[in-house]
Amino acid sequence: MSEKSRSVCEEKNFDSLFNTHFESARNFIYYKCGDLQQAEDIAQDAFVKLWKKCAEIIYEKAKNLIFTICNNALLNEFAHQKVVLRYEATPRNDVNNESPDFVMETEEYRKKLEWAIAKLSVKEREVFLLSRIDKKTYKEIAEITNITVKAVERRMSNAFITLRKLLGSDLNI
Repeated sequence: MSEKSRSVCEEKNFDSLFNTHFESARNFIYYKCGDLQQAEDIAQDAFVKLWKKCAEIIYEKAKNLIFTICNNALLNEFAHQKVVLRYEATPRNDVNNESPDFVMETEEYRKKLEWAIAKLSVKEREVFLLSRIDKKTYKEIAEITNITVKAVERRMSNAFITLRKLLGSDLNI
């Protein structure tokens, strides 16, 4: 190999990466989630992201990056599914203990909170949900997302600022 590293942006190199690693990346996700279609979608999205950022990627590190992208995408999907399941499992019409007004206000706030969380940037939402839904520490989040603890703190702070703006000052998260 020459002194200069091979470029991911060269079509033959990208094709080689895809042909060599797509199946193992798909299987990696499939073994974690059990849904072949979801695994294929995540693996394909990882390669799309790789192609879009090809100029910034060192060829020798592309394989690890593919698996990291896949894993992070799956973690994001799990966090989203956890939120959905949590709210689906929440009893909505417990008339024995709660007034209809309270039930209605709770439902409205839940929808507003989901909307506000969806408005966060992907990075902020990922960190916020890993912290608040998965109960991960900042250190654990930093390891999962391959960023520093300071970056996690900054993203959480930005997430809270955005949520407070969207939901008002009575935010209690």
